[in-house]
Amino acid sequence: MSNAEIWKDSTELEGIIDRMAAELRSLLAARGIGAPLMIGIHTGGVWVADRLHERLGLAEPLGHLDISFYRDDFTRIGMHPQVRPSYLPIGIDDRHLVLVDDVLQSGRTIRAALNVLFDYGRPASVILATLAERDGRELPIEPNVVGLHAQLEPGEHIKLSGPHPLRLLRGQTSRSPSAKLERTQGESGGSGNAGCTRP
Repeated sequence: MSNAEIWKDSTELEGIIDRMAAELRSLLAARGIGAPLMIGIHTGGVWVADRLHERLGLAEPLGHLDISFYRDDFTRIGMHPQVRPSYLPIGIDDRHLVLVDDVLQSGRTIRAALNVLFDYGRPASVILATLAERDGRELPIEPNVVGLHAQLEPGEHIKLSGPHPLRLLRGQTSRSPSAKLERTQGESGGSGNAGCTRP
């Protein structure tokens, strides 16, 4: 992004995440889910998930996904320079999952994340929580919990920076190829059982 400026600062975002945690807690209770497995999508989704995980006091370690190889536009955009391994601390068969991302726009990142998850197993359910959502949905994917709804002007984008401090930036679309790649990958985004870790 060019001319990016801080739209939501750390204090505002921590308050938004507090509200998301309260909403998630109520939703999980209403569905009778006592011990969900929380999974963040690299990179920003992991930052948000880490905070939600702590606020909810979940016992299972936080999982994280890299969806670079699973995007339906992978052959067009190429490899992201910061591919990270996916990690799930336990098997997900018949488990209730909370999938967390930072910014939801087209829905293609979430579709890719679900493809990754179903390669690992068949969860009982998946709840989607996202820090921010904006116009531009291309797939019928809607979050269960949303921190904020972004009303942007044409050509404007938002991006999460962090992890410390966590800030939401707002700016115009950049014309450079590297920024285009970053924008395409940026809708989104520990150690443990090696058997559940993938490159």
